[in-house]
Parts: sequence; structure tokens; C-alpha cells
Amino acid sequence: QVQLVESGGGLVQAGGSLRLSCAASGSIFRINAMGWYRQSPGKQRELVAEITSSGNTNYSDSVKGRFTISRDNTKNTVYLQMNSLKSEDTAVYSCNQEVITVLNGRVIAWGPGTQVTVSS
Repeated sequence: QVQLVESGGGLVQAGGSLRLSCAASGSIFRINAMGWYRQSPGKQRELVAEITSSGNTNYSDSVKGRFTISRDNTKNTVYLQMNSLKSEDTAVYSCNQEVITVLNGRVIAWGPGTQVTVSS
């Protein structure tokens, strides 16, 4: 099995910054794509940013230029640096990793989510 643990959420004023982390543990052979999603009340979950195993990145238009996704393959961890935060960034942020496990092949793992609240 694979477990994801997120950290770094919290309350911040508009214009501030937060850094989210998501570490994977378990029977991991390799991790392919990693990503961050968010969901706010009454809205569908949306992709925020993703990064491939080779380091290619993709961002939603709403966060381009403000958020940066990165990964540390030695730690099985993906990060999301969020700058110039806006009230509309308030949501539960969840990480997602495409994991190739030792015994069970390809697994799509999700973290439990971490709340990010931006006060205006």
C-alpha cells in the first residue's frame, strides 16, 4: 500500500505565501506524475498543478505565475509553493501521485487533504 501525508496548510492573509508538502511512503518502486488538486465548497475539484517524472509542469490558468510545483524524488515528496495568495485560493488542497508499487503495479494515491484559508 501507499500512503500520502500532506502538510503546510493553514490560515494566511491575502498576498501571503504558503508551502505545501506531500510525502509518499510504502511499497514504492517509482513515482510517475505528481499533482495538486483543490476543492472549495460548492465547486468541483480542480487541478492546480502537476509535474511529470521528468520535471515537466502544468498549471491551471488561475495560479500561473503565482504557484510553483516541484518534487524531490529522493524523498518521494511533491511541493507546492503558493505566493501572492488570494481569497479565491481558499480550498482543501489534496495531492495525488501515480505510484508504481513493488507488488501491486500502478496505484493512484490521494492524500487526505489540507485546508488553505486566505483572509482578505
